Amino acid sequence: MSDTRLTVCLTYDVDGMSAWLGSFRSNNPSMISRGEYTIVATPRILNLLKQYEIRATFCIPGHTVCAYPDLVKLIRDNGHEIGHHGWVHENPASFDRAGERRNLELGLEALDRVGVKPVGYRSPAWDFGVNTIELLNEFGFLYDSSFMGHDFYPYYLRSQDRWSFDRPYEFGIVSDLIDLPVTWGLDDYPAFEVVPGTGQGYAAPSAIEEIWWGDFEYALNNCPGGVYVLTMHPEFIARGHRITMLDRLIRRFAECDGVRFATMAAYASAWKADNPKDVWAEQNPLRTGRDSICSLGGRAD
Repeated sequence: MSDTRLTVCLTYDVDGMSAWLGSFRSNNPSMISRGEYTIVATPRILNLLKQYEIRATFCIPGHTVCAYPDLVKLIRDNGHEIGHHGWVHENPASFDRAGERRNLELGLEALDRVGVKPVGYRSPAWDFGVNTIELLNEFGFLYDSSFMGHDFYPYYLRSQDRWSFDRPYEFGIVSDLIDLPVTWGLDDYPAFEVVPGTGQGYAAPSAIEEIWWGDFEYALNNCPGGVYVLTMHPEFIARGHRITMLDRLIRRFAECDGVRFATMAAYASAWKADNPKDVWAEQNPLRTGRDSICSLGGRAD
């Protein structure tokens, strides 16, 4: 990675029906059928990635794995990473510690049935509960990709943070869990999906290409060794006019010197080797809260 100026991680959340059931609590067969479109959309994405010989990361809820095991095996057999994405696209904060642990277990059990042992996690809708980081460490995950505390550099997440309206923010303990940061601006859902009352989804692909390229260009020129994580959903991005844009954008990325494509697991593993937690914590006092009025001293677990 010494000659790499920027690593691009193309990531796809294969939610299937689970997002409409878990996040939207829908009993509308038409809305739920949007998730079924993944059986058309995901093979299109796989064909596009094969064209460029790119390995990507697919984050899949256990519910989707159970519904479409052969589709998940196809992703696996094409050499892509598969990450944990909850059980049925549930909000972890809606469960107590035991309930959240059970959802993690259900997702792991489903993935195990198709021969996948994930090292990465992405929370459904990027929601976390107060117990999530500790549970992910308990289950031995290498990285998460749900937080937004940076744009193009990873960082170690803290557990046991505390907050209130009448006290200073209390920084917790630096955990072993690495975060590969995300942002809604580099996600296709708010741009492209129509949900009455929450999202209009009528953005022109050319407008989104401009946004995604602009962030890429900034990262390439200003964040050496950084990571650019693009979050997509086959059900949204694989529509004809959008996948045409994605094809063009990938080609533009690939034409830039010093750019490599990698899975999130590959990038996180290399970053961790170059950034031991204790050394990183000493070098990043603003992340550890070491100088904060209220903290646990910036300790590392």
